[in-house]
Amino acid sequence: MGKSRDGRGDFRAEHDSLGEVLVPADALWAAQTQRSLENFRIGTETMPEGIIRAFALLKKAAAQANMELSCLDPQAGELICLAADEVLSHQHDDSFPLKVWQTGSGTQSNMNLNEVLARRANQLAAQKGVSLEKPIHPNDHVNRSQSSNDTFPTALHVAAVLALTEELIPAARRLAATFERLERENEGVVKSGRTHLQDAVPIAFSQEICGWRGMLEAGMEQLEASLPGLLRLALGGTAVGTGLNAPAGFDSLVAERIAALTGQPFVTDPNKFHALTSKDALVFSHGALKALAANLMKIANDVRWLASGPRLGLGEISIPANEPGSSIMPGKVNPTQCEALTMVAVQVMGNDAAIGFAASQGNFELNVFMPVIALNYLQSARLLADAMESFNARCACGIVANRERMAHNLHHSLMLVTCLNPHIGYERAAQVAHKAFEERLSLREACLGLGFLTAERFDEVFKPEEMV
Repeated sequence: MGKSRDGRGDFRAEHDSLGEVLVPADALWAAQTQRSLENFRIGTETMPEGIIRAFALLKKAAAQANMELSCLDPQAGELICLAADEVLSHQHDDSFPLKVWQTGSGTQSNMNLNEVLARRANQLAAQKGVSLEKPIHPNDHVNRSQSSNDTFPTALHVAAVLALTEELIPAARRLAATFERLERENEGVVKSGRTHLQDAVPIAFSQEICGWRGMLEAGMEQLEASLPGLLRLALGGTAVGTGLNAPAGFDSLVAERIAALTGQPFVTDPNKFHALTSKDALVFSHGALKALAANLMKIANDVRWLASGPRLGLGEISIPANEPGSSIMPGKVNPTQCEALTMVAVQVMGNDAAIGFAASQGNFELNVFMPVIALNYLQSARLLADAMESFNARCACGIVANRERMAHNLHHSLMLVTCLNPHIGYERAAQVAHKAFEERLSLREACLGLGFLTAERFDEVFKPEEMV
């Protein structure tokens, strides 16, 4: 122990294959983590929490598998599992400070976990009075039967599956449930449809909402369709996919252990050479995230258009007023939840481009763009889940139809003339619409003025509420 070279604070000396490194005395990490901190002072983005959690899960599973295969001393293995449990319960969140912008294999983050778990396991051994033949070593024990090249892609898949199943899909399901309630509440409310931002034939408001709900349900189906690829794990392939230094059966057993710890049906990837070098499962899955983002963009835009006004816009719905909308215009309220959701959608679309480019950069037996894929994929999942929760609670739940305004707009729409097509033909119906528009007449007045229908016949066939 002693002072650091700059005289600030206590330190301890740690060693790795390159020599001695000074590490803060109270840090759980060791030499390789410290080297990464010093060598990659790039940006502010640290490794996502989801990756740290996934790493802790796989390290625990690997220790269990190694013990079962008699490759790891049971006492050491149990201590590693206890240390991993502490990480999973967020007791050591400040022990994982490494930046995303590091080696593209994520080796330093793998070693960060190895070092933290090893040091903490040794501390637990001392606290419990456990006598170990050798101190628990980051590489020899925690990283037993593994390589950064198979652990990082495994952590990526585990983190992605948990983000989808625990956060994103449930958030989408809750928003869809809100739309389903709004459908029931607005059954029978008929309004003007719109295509090309122009008046169109009538639609029930419940049908319009049904479209929104369908977009969420389709998004959930697409996300679930991407899960099988993510459930295949690279662990057991070690450095290049051959499984060097991993015992026979380790790959299947460790996948079983991860499945047991997470409740998700993870399996070992039968083709480890594909698993290490290709990130296509993440590209495919993020495509579903992008599709959901596109649908959410559309829903948010619909809501803010329909709520536009309050007097000079469409004004067909009202949405909750959450905060003042202007620093200069008193009383102004803006559709801020819609704006937040659309900004999230834009970010997800940008993330998709980054993931696609990164996944295309596999060379020979490894892709070395994995940390940036992790950052973008998990950010997309988190942002979409959070934004849907916020939009649901602070906007969608409070949508109220302005039935008076809807009825007024419906009965003033020239496109109601469409219902006359079967009775006077398309060409004559177009004449009616043009005459009504140019002379500021009702469709009834225009049709009667042109002599195409009698008043009685017009009233018999012209029933906007029945056009849906």
